Amino acid sequence: MPDVLPNPLPNVFVVDDDVSVHASVAGLLQNEALRVTGFRNAREFLAHSRPAAPCCLVLDVGLPDLDGLELQARVAQEHAEMPVIFIANCRDIRTAVRAMKAGALEFLSKPFDASDLIRAIGNAIDRSRTTLARQAVLRALQARHESLTEREREVMALVTGGRMNKEVGGELGISEITVKAHRGRVMRKMQAPSLVHLVDMARRLGMPPLPGRRAGPASRV
Repeated sequence: MPDVLPNPLPNVFVVDDDVSVHASVAGLLQNEALRVTGFRNAREFLAHSRPAAPCCLVLDVGLPDLDGLELQARVAQEHAEMPVIFIANCRDIRTAVRAMKAGALEFLSKPFDASDLIRAIGNAIDRSRTTLARQAVLRALQARHESLTEREREVMALVTGGRMNKEVGGELGISEITVKAHRGRVMRKMQAPSLVHLVDMARRLGMPPLPGRRAGPASRV
């Protein structure tokens, strides 16, 4: 898990066995508020701790251990907040297509145009910042959901699944008044100003809709 630092600089990670590429990228970005860190191979990069900051990976296709496409797959699985920009000595269209289909933001051939790389890195950092913000919101929602009791979670699932209070009570074997009390606590703990917001929170948490009814806010108090 990334180390959490207060307001860290965005990171540009460069993985290329040619160390002159590290210096070249650092030189291009010397006037930007970015931290550039170079690695000669994939294993060096994977062993390096990373702060929870906007970031991107500038990656060569041909590496001495894992190849670039293999490392891209690892990053996509473990670090969704880290867009990948490929740089390559070859103009292999098949490799470029594979990289782009796997989610690469850009595929540049060496020697690459400086303005193209700077633009791609800027776009990648913006995308990373958006992803990190979305992840932070989701973590906060998960923490609120974990603060609910088991009964409150059951009520939330049924209410956001479109059940009316009376139906919730019938399914759980409790009174409608008790359902209203649980529902009120759910709204407060989840910090949901309305049922519409609570339904959206359930969607973002990945709570599956209940069978037999369409999920929605049409519940009566």
